[in-house]
Amino acid sequence: MDSFKALVVSRDEETKEQSVAETTLTPADLMEGDVDIRVDYSTVNYKDGLAITGKLPVVRRFPMIPGIDFAGTVEASTHADFKAGDKVVLNGWGVGETHLGAYSQMARVSGDWLIPLPDGFTGAEAMAIGTAGYTAMLAVMALERQGVAAGSGPIVVTGAAGGVGSVAVSLLSRLGHEVIAVTGREHEHDYLRGLGASDILDRAELSAPPKLLGKERWAGAIDAVGGNTLANVLAMTRRGGAVAACGNAGGMDLPTSVAPFILRGVSLIGIDSVYQPKPRRIEAWSRLARDLDRDKLAAITTTLPFSGLVNAAHDILAGKVRGRLVVEID
Repeated sequence: MDSFKALVVSRDEETKEQSVAETTLTPADLMEGDVDIRVDYSTVNYKDGLAITGKLPVVRRFPMIPGIDFAGTVEASTHADFKAGDKVVLNGWGVGETHLGAYSQMARVSGDWLIPLPDGFTGAEAMAIGTAGYTAMLAVMALERQGVAAGSGPIVVTGAAGGVGSVAVSLLSRLGHEVIAVTGREHEHDYLRGLGASDILDRAELSAPPKLLGKERWAGAIDAVGGNTLANVLAMTRRGGAVAACGNAGGMDLPTSVAPFILRGVSLIGIDSVYQPKPRRIEAWSRLARDLDRDKLAAITTTLPFSGLVNAAHDILAGKVRGRLVVEID
């Protein structure tokens, strides 16, 4: 393309105020990379909401095209693994933060950051999964490596009506786990039961200041909230259990003690979805292709046009988004 549209975040260096606008760019405006991609679809993750609104300093280079995920078609490549016409997916690698990102009809990135679109997925389905669903799969795999298997006991999922939580509930239930979904949205109870949750817990039960140890309630957890919620989850995890932490919707702090770790042998596993090595990425996407119910994926997905990005960013931070959002870029 001689020119293309992109959503660009800028910052006034004097006032430090951030602004966002749809802009027309040319290929010369893109950053270095050995693969040019025509972007077909993207998505809106919590981090994307922070980048667009400036609520937290996600963007570390200005001007920036936000968007940490895309699915698209290779236009040109000098990378050995990709050629024109290949369908590809990207998650993370600083795209949308330090490298111009996905909310653009064109992207130029390193081929080392890309993986082929998994067999059986459309680009829209891949972005219905996106970093949120991919992170959920990484968390499930982390619990498995710690020995948390179906039959070990219930698994609690916090922020269950959000993107990570929705995919995690669906995955875990299909793998045979008893799932306790945590949400503060009473109107989402039927939605979560439809995804496979066997029980619903009001988030208020986990938001109070935590005790050093609580009653042992679950064998494992996937937490996308942080703060008091994560501290309470740890305090109530059974002996030898494991907790995968992958989000901070409730805060960056962790007001806990060593008690769950040294008295019950609980493991806290951090999930970094941005810089996972390619073999782990491919494994996670292969597992998603095998273990994720496509009908449930469709049920949690809403599609929006490029023009809806800014409103969606505000909605996801306000807790108004259920499940996953797919953005039609091109």
